[in-house]
Amino acid sequence: MPVAGRLYVVATPIGNLGDLSARAAEILAQVDLVAAEDTRRTAVLMEHLRLRKPMISLHEHNEEVRTPALVERLLEGEVVALVSDAGTPLVSDPGYRLVRAAHEAGVTVSPIPGPSSVMAALSVAGLPTDRFLFQGFLPPKGGQRKTALEALAREQATLVFLESSHRIVASLRDLAEVFGGDRLILVARELTKLHETLIRGPIELVLERLKLDPDQRRGEFTLVVQGAAAPDSSEPLQLEAQQVLAVLMEALPLKQAVGLAARITGQPRNTLYRQALAMKG
Repeated sequence: MPVAGRLYVVATPIGNLGDLSARAAEILAQVDLVAAEDTRRTAVLMEHLRLRKPMISLHEHNEEVRTPALVERLLEGEVVALVSDAGTPLVSDPGYRLVRAAHEAGVTVSPIPGPSSVMAALSVAGLPTDRFLFQGFLPPKGGQRKTALEALAREQATLVFLESSHRIVASLRDLAEVFGGDRLILVARELTKLHETLIRGPIELVLERLKLDPDQRRGEFTLVVQGAAAPDSSEPLQLEAQQVLAVLMEALPLKQAVGLAARITGQPRNTLYRQALAMKG
């Protein structure tokens, strides 16, 4: 009777090929098959290791279809490595269906830990890491993105997002509007690569720097954002915000009053804007 093989979930470099662990290289040399998110990207790594292994693509569009056949091969005794384009598989990457099916079939699944853009960015952000919330990519459309951010505006844990060069400015602008421009952020660009840059500071200032420098808008981004301040239990925040708004609206235009109230109270700007309109009405 066939002996079940093993599925290795292998973390690969996010940029610098030197970050591949010795154990990961050893496992890739031993497996019968490599299931890769993009075989062309993985071929570069395999060439660097001077390895020739059968590869099969496994991405979000074909994972459900290809998983049964892969599990069958595992049950027949083959050893398979699951890798993503870069970093640790399943962290905003495909693969969970295969891992789940392997577990359900009784196949041994082993992690080969290593590079991760999330962990790398957190380690250099200078923000609390005892609690953090990884949100992956924000919605691409502005309205949906703001709605998602509003739901996180009072989250006290450090927040981690991924973003692309096409939306980095728009996302930072929305972060400043919803969270307040004074909230600290680390924008980690092209981590471990030749043009790696880390820009840290208040969201508004970081946004301005990216707008002024086109080079800082290229590549892949990991954003680490300071969590919201703990609410002051001595005074309800809603009442405080209304009081601050009422005073500011007597001396300032509505938009300026809302912006300043958001900075003072830490409340989401959109929420304060709706309150201001209701008060004015």
